[in-house]
Amino acid sequence: MRRSELESLAARWVPGEGTLDIHRLKGGLVNETYRVLRDGVAYALRLAVANPYDLGLDREWEARILECAVRAGLAPPMEYCDPQRGILISRWIDGRSWTQVDVRRRSNIARMADLARRIHALPMPMPARVMSPSDWIEDYRAALARTGADSKRRLVGPPCVRDDTALQDAAAGRLAKLAELPGLGPVVSHSDLHALNLIDRDSTQGLVSDHSLVLLDWEYAHASDPLWDLAGWSANNDLEDEMRRELLTGYAGRSPTSDEWSRLGLLCWLFDYVCLLWCELYLKLQGDV
Repeated sequence: MRRSELESLAARWVPGEGTLDIHRLKGGLVNETYRVLRDGVAYALRLAVANPYDLGLDREWEARILECAVRAGLAPPMEYCDPQRGILISRWIDGRSWTQVDVRRRSNIARMADLARRIHALPMPMPARVMSPSDWIEDYRAALARTGADSKRRLVGPPCVRDDTALQDAAAGRLAKLAELPGLGPVVSHSDLHALNLIDRDSTQGLVSDHSLVLLDWEYAHASDPLWDLAGWSANNDLEDEMRRELLTGYAGRSPTSDEWSRLGLLCWLFDYVCLLWCELYLKLQGDV
């Protein structure tokens, strides 16, 4: 989006009358995000990115789940939302993201388990946007195929993935094992739990509260296996087995069964594979592959 168009959009929809101070924060496959300051109040402005990849996002469903998350104190208050145009303006939340040291503190593992329970307790907007690990894999593979990528050789650097056929076979094997385990009912899943999407509002004051954590970027939210979020947090932070078990125990409120532990392990691998496909798409979008 041209700077003039961005300023015109912000002038119309960001609350206030004063001068706009706009800074680009980040961009991804599906969104660009800006920090906007007006009349001494900060906002996050998120715009959908036009690209050739159809990743099955449902902006209307996201808007409805965001309303639920805001009411539960899990997401920043919204000021303006236009799902059809892909515009979202939220209040800026003061706080900080966790470091890898923070992630590994036992007290924070317990807080993350509590946060996951609160996410999964959100009411499910109907009809639900249901996605399984195999759905994510198929969507990303289809998007990569539309880029003309060679299905026999992938480059996701660094490190490089030189034989995607082996990865596809490994994914198929894990999906088959997953199907053999007892299923869990679908819940609202954030599906993008990592440290950069987590804001600890109390951290700047040296306080700890079970409800001080706020999550950003809900565009990948969907209905899924509750352990998918735990797998995402574990995979994105490279948690060791001991910490994964502690997270699962805190989430379940008891010692996990062998089936639950196996399920989490399979989902962690599959989440990593989905992230690998995402990275390849992102690099192709940037022209780096």
